[in-house]
Amino acid sequence: MVTMLIHPQWNPIALQVGPLAVHWYGISYLAAFGLFFFLALRRSRQPAMAHQGWSREIIEDLLFYGVLGVILGGRLGYCLFYKPGYYALNPLEVLAVWQGGMSFHGGMLGVIAAMVWFAYSRQRPFLQVMDFVAPCVPTGLAAGRVGNFINGELWGRAADPSLPWAMLFRGAGDLPRHPSQIYQFLMEGLLLFALLWLYARKPRQQGQVGAAFLFGYGVFRFVAEFFREPDAHLGLLSLGMSMGQWLCLPMIAGGAALWLWCARKPA
Repeated sequence: MVTMLIHPQWNPIALQVGPLAVHWYGISYLAAFGLFFFLALRRSRQPAMAHQGWSREIIEDLLFYGVLGVILGGRLGYCLFYKPGYYALNPLEVLAVWQGGMSFHGGMLGVIAAMVWFAYSRQRPFLQVMDFVAPCVPTGLAAGRVGNFINGELWGRAADPSLPWAMLFRGAGDLPRHPSQIYQFLMEGLLLFALLWLYARKPRQQGQVGAAFLFGYGVFRFVAEFFREPDAHLGLLSLGMSMGQWLCLPMIAGGAALWLWCARKPA
């Protein structure tokens, strides 16, 4: 007899006082931004960063720009990448963020745009800003995946019932599934953070740390997508790959190309 795990089915609302409801997913975003701020302060004291003048005030401004990029880019990316037809017919619902729907790849583009503006306004090289930011990001991604798991959303593909950690999710039918949120938490979150933090502790060619993030996230997300159920309205696309995997390919290629280009520049 095979015993399967069952998702705990937590209430998505962590705290409610009258009409005010605080959702677990919102808490995960707050945790992500808090972790970024904590790690950015630590990173500013690393020998490789000490000469660049990353003060607490500058990091606070950087976080503000980043929050705007994540929220605006994540929402717009979801609307454009995953449901362009629907939102073209219902443009006002783009603003209905409380209905859910955020895209990491859109959020990343939003953050890049925000960092471009930050670098321009502070007269800093864009690659220097990305190198500073990159190692501080994966823990925020990990926090987001915890929120996905608590909500019981973005579950994995059907798994062999004999898999010890196969899990039944509410709304996903009677098939045991991979807890792909946990896979992504471990790979895109904790593992990527550990690798980047160690890599960035020593001086690197400008741009290489940011390039390592692009490449590393792209690879880990590409692998995780083999275990994650594709969006129902999209399914698998060309070559049997999901939308997430197709969006990762430019990240992998761009990260590798940027790293090699930076490696060839004079120190």
